[in-house]
Amino acid sequence: MQQDIRNVAIIAHVDHGKTTLVDKMLLAGKLFRDNQNSGELILDNNDLERERGITILSKNVSIRYKGCKINIIDTPGHADFGGEVERVLNMADGCLLLVDAFEGPMPQTRFVLQKAIEMGLKPIVVVNKVDKPNCRPDEVQEMVFDLMFNLNASEEQLDFPTVFGSAKQNWMSLDWRKPTTDINVLLDTIIETIPAPPQLEGAPQMLITSLDFSSYVGRIAVGRIHRGTLREGMDVALCKRDGSVVRQRIKELHVFEGLGRNKVAEASSGDICALVGIDGFEIGDTISDPANPEPLKRIAIDEPTMSMSFTNNDSPFFGRDGKYVTSRHIADRLNRELDRNLALRVEKAPDADVWTVYGRGVLHLSILIETMRREGYELQVGQPQVIVKEIDGVKCEPVEQLTINVTEEYSSKIIDMVTRRKGELNAMETQGDRVHMEFTIPSRGIIGLRNNVLTASAGEAIMAHRFLEYQPWKGEIERRTNGSLIAMEAGTAYAYAIDKLQDRGRFFIFPQDEVYAGQVVGENAKEGDIVVNVTKSKKLTNMRASGSDEKTKLIPPVVFSLEEALEYIKEDEYVEVTPHHLRLRKIILDETERKRQNKS
Repeated sequence: MQQDIRNVAIIAHVDHGKTTLVDKMLLAGKLFRDNQNSGELILDNNDLERERGITILSKNVSIRYKGCKINIIDTPGHADFGGEVERVLNMADGCLLLVDAFEGPMPQTRFVLQKAIEMGLKPIVVVNKVDKPNCRPDEVQEMVFDLMFNLNASEEQLDFPTVFGSAKQNWMSLDWRKPTTDINVLLDTIIETIPAPPQLEGAPQMLITSLDFSSYVGRIAVGRIHRGTLREGMDVALCKRDGSVVRQRIKELHVFEGLGRNKVAEASSGDICALVGIDGFEIGDTISDPANPEPLKRIAIDEPTMSMSFTNNDSPFFGRDGKYVTSRHIADRLNRELDRNLALRVEKAPDADVWTVYGRGVLHLSILIETMRREGYELQVGQPQVIVKEIDGVKCEPVEQLTINVTEEYSSKIIDMVTRRKGELNAMETQGDRVHMEFTIPSRGIIGLRNNVLTASAGEAIMAHRFLEYQPWKGEIERRTNGSLIAMEAGTAYAYAIDKLQDRGRFFIFPQDEVYAGQVVGENAKEGDIVVNVTKSKKLTNMRASGSDEKTKLIPPVVFSLEEALEYIKEDEYVEVTPHHLRLRKIILDETERKRQNKS
């Protein structure tokens, strides 16, 4: 029996309502009753995704509507997760481009959309949140058309249908002035517009584009069948990256149904399925006919642009609150991550337990660190470094496109800040009382920029960036010039001691925090590092001296998030990451040893 299938990828900028829309589509497919799902998002079910409100891992779900099976493939919106995007789009025949009726298409939407258009997918535009005040659906539709035109979309792609509505209020319509009562208009548009996958008969072929893991059966290969039919218990050939072919047998075959998977006897071309029993595969390998193995074209993955050194925690507080603390644990964990995380590369230093981890940006790497931390790992990470290449004998570095949207009064401050970091202003337009600016800036210039931009704009700025290309080296960029305040000895920090040192700079620790010698406890107001004693307590005597009863007034300390800490540290510093603490420290803890190093 040949079933009617549509494979659709959803593309949207962070926070434009993609995950909410998919939840409503699942509702329309009668997968659960509305009261069963009390405001919980089903797709972004990883804690980190919920907290940050972003999609990191792509997921597959499917619904049935009017006798047709619609496979919905969720894509990450951040350019840092480009590795995920590439392989996800390989499974789709069309895409839903979801844009906010006020903001319009944003830079990260552009990144994924560009990939989709290059792959020839047929787009449907969904203008969401038309119930918001001051929205401008018609203008946004024009903006999307201009964007597609700029991305060299074909005539057929430019002739896209547009659906308007509010995913939150569960309605979609072809005219935003006429609300409906459900989202069926969107589902009908998908069935009419997006082509069914071509039914190719012949020897089976499937590209592995994703993987799942189960503690019972191990790694599970997920992908879309390109041609022919796969059956349970069938012998197949696994075509690997190095050209070798390994014979394997499919133990079980699953297809996606609703939020889960159903075991089936066979699946044919066009469907997305999961294979149990395939060993030693990589993403990008092909499953094909053992008699005549033909590999499909491998997925091209964007190169990493940033690296960071990871090492095991060797601070005096080592092992206090982590479960996995040895270098062997960290090595195993990084190897497991490589199975799943396409854009990641790991190299181990030959003589020390230090790994250089390469990724697509600070966000990509910090998500990995945060995930490890929540799993109970302790580790230390160094300052993020950009990857420099030599192209035709010229030293080149990665350059990004940066967009900042800010209120008018702060725009000149922001331009000054970005140009000091070798950024160039390309475009600037006023939208009401806000200004939208586009820059090209070296990736090095973005490290630590978000903090400064938010401070300078009193938290008003909206900032996004994506990798553009490699360009010739732009010269030196001034980094943080303030020195660090370093703890002199181990012990408990006292309010009395911190109070007496407040004129030296700002602190990162609270009174009663435990500190160790060599820990960075604050930022010096001037250049150069200072060693301070924060563990000095007030000596008590039985004499009353004048001024003995003054209250200490402490300025609240600066509390860093993981990304902020990574962007803040200098070359000779580490961030110590444990399940409950983030501490900044000098790589060399001993003061005399540090001085000796600096002299040499």
